[in-house]
Amino acid sequence: MIQDLFTPSVQHSLELVGIFVFAISGALLAVRKNFDVFGIAVLAEVTALGGGIFRDVIIGAVPPAAFTDLGYFVTPLFAAALVFFLHPEVERINLAVNTFDAAGLGLFCVSGTVKAYEYGLGLTASAALGLATAVGGGVLRDVLANEVPSLLRWDRDLYAVPAMVGSGIVVLCIRFDALNPVTSGLAVITAFVLRLLAIARHWRAPRAWNRRSAVDEKATAQ
Repeated sequence: MIQDLFTPSVQHSLELVGIFVFAISGALLAVRKNFDVFGIAVLAEVTALGGGIFRDVIIGAVPPAAFTDLGYFVTPLFAAALVFFLHPEVERINLAVNTFDAAGLGLFCVSGTVKAYEYGLGLTASAALGLATAVGGGVLRDVLANEVPSLLRWDRDLYAVPAMVGSGIVVLCIRFDALNPVTSGLAVITAFVLRLLAIARHWRAPRAWNRRSAVDEKATAQ
């Protein structure tokens, strides 16, 4: 059974690691946007917990874990404080944000898919909710920072696709009764590496065939 693959402590630790790395990415973006200490904390909390709250509401795990586990709420604050005092030099913030975000993406797409399946969703629905868990916090982060969410922009490197791959690996492992901590870890690493490769090599999803757009691409890319 899927419940036997992870002890409660392992599942909890996985969630906290994902929360921490997402919070780091949110806080770093807040620093880049010149937010004050409150803005840094808010963006860290929203980035870290947004996707998980959405997942828990959908599957009926209410109240969401973010409101019942003090560790879930405090971890983003710790990450925000760390970034507030020790954030990288300005020219390195973009790289740091992308790296931490890729790590969170990999962790959350796997844990989100597993939890959705544990609550009775089918394989396809579990993969979709794993994707939503991974990208939901990032979408909220970008919206609050007054940016078009990265996964909707044609001029941004692949963001949702690596999470889709990670979630897909998990459901395939479930389907063939091969899901265990090792294969789950491989799914996390695969999503993480794909995201970093997409950043390094500027992999982007194709746009509509024979597209005729009146949008000024130079303006959109800015």
